[in-house]
Amino acid sequence: MIRLLQIEFIKLWNNRASKILVFSYFILLTSIALVAAIKFDIGPINFHLAEQGIFNFPYIWHFNTFITAFFKLFLAIVIVSMMANEYSNKTIKQNLIDGLSKKEFILSKFLTVVTFALISTVFVFVVSLILGIVYSDFNELSIIFSDLEFLLAFFVKLMGFFAFCMFAGILVKRSAFALGFLILWQIFEGFVRAILRWKIFEGHTETDAVMGLFPLNAMWNLIDEPFSRLSAVQSLGDQIGEDFRFDYAVHWYEILIVLGWTAIFVYLSYALLKRRDL
Repeated sequence: MIRLLQIEFIKLWNNRASKILVFSYFILLTSIALVAAIKFDIGPINFHLAEQGIFNFPYIWHFNTFITAFFKLFLAIVIVSMMANEYSNKTIKQNLIDGLSKKEFILSKFLTVVTFALISTVFVFVVSLILGIVYSDFNELSIIFSDLEFLLAFFVKLMGFFAFCMFAGILVKRSAFALGFLILWQIFEGFVRAILRWKIFEGHTETDAVMGLFPLNAMWNLIDEPFSRLSAVQSLGDQIGEDFRFDYAVHWYEILIVLGWTAIFVYLSYALLKRRDL
């Protein structure tokens, strides 16, 4: 496995665009720390974002994993380009000639996907831990290390999305078209949601249950939005008569759905590669 990873990272290191995107991705993950510096002083109004509780333990695990998940698009471009370059540069054919089996080729790509997801998760953990230690009002160990399931959900979410990108890259063979395929799939899921909501089901509950089985929606469901958990938002809800207290937990069945889709994307990637005459 280490040999397969070495092959992939040598390819990435020799690709200038991929290096820039990877470094930009991790710089963006670090930049969430800059949120702590946001201050507004307008007359008598003094607003400091870090003082609103977003870096309090254990809330910080929820907030940071939700926000940083949006940056995954940078690595999505890297993974799609990685697959497209195999075809355009004919390195996939050369790898197979040199003795790499098609199964090993897909395994090397999936190991890269898992590595990116794992490094991202560790990176977010370290950045969040430092921010929490500096800004959190709660520093008891039992509080600091509670709600870590959001990090597990973050890892599974990235792994599933990157596996989808890998499949798209193999299916379409061109990075621009593969990214277009991902966008079209998102539109397709939105269209299905609209049909279910307005033509088939009468309520949101049934629609959400069915849409939770679709890959991108399943990944989104892993980490719910964290903003309504803020005490300021809940206080506002109480004043206007709205209940902003929802179920924010990471559910085991949502993780299983995404893991299932991850396995499907890896298998379909292998099946496509096996059928093609390279």
